[in-house]
Amino acid sequence: MFSSPISRSVVVFNTCFILGLTGALPVDLNSMENLQNQGPDGIVNYTRVDATVACGGATPPEALADLKDLGFVSIINFRTVEEDGANINASQLAAEQAGLKYIHIPFRQPTEEIVERFLKTISNPSNQPSYIHCASANRVGAMWFIKRVKQDGWDSARAMFEAKNIGLRSEALKQFARQYVTQ
Repeated sequence: MFSSPISRSVVVFNTCFILGLTGALPVDLNSMENLQNQGPDGIVNYTRVDATVACGGATPPEALADLKDLGFVSIINFRTVEEDGANINASQLAAEQAGLKYIHIPFRQPTEEIVERFLKTISNPSNQPSYIHCASANRVGAMWFIKRVKQDGWDSARAMFEAKNIGLRSEALKQFARQYVTQ
């Protein structure tokens, strides 16, 4: 009936919103932001954004073959080597064994150079579909917000709603992303 997970999500959201307005269903729109799609086992905060991108938090190397089975071509990882549980070498090896491109763009504090590298990487058709992750999806949400505004032409409010749904919670990351898109 629906052509994509996004179509299903929009219908579910709209239905819940309408039912909530009529009082037929108790709906807290803030809790709607916390709904996540079901992803491979072990992935934290998995969200399928559209046909070419999914985002997530901590992703064990064992889940990368499942991502390949879901049709992804590349993994974009924002985690740093120093982070607990990041396991960069094992993830890179698992990605290569699964036939995935592994693109490591590590950062804790974003910079203009990091953003530019990410935007160049995500807009390259040979990297799509892409799975983007960090530890919690907080950094992913910030970078995705910037991508939506700068490359897709979305307004900031719409892009921020999606970024929060993905996992953006840090006020510092929100501030950086908002400042970046207004440059």
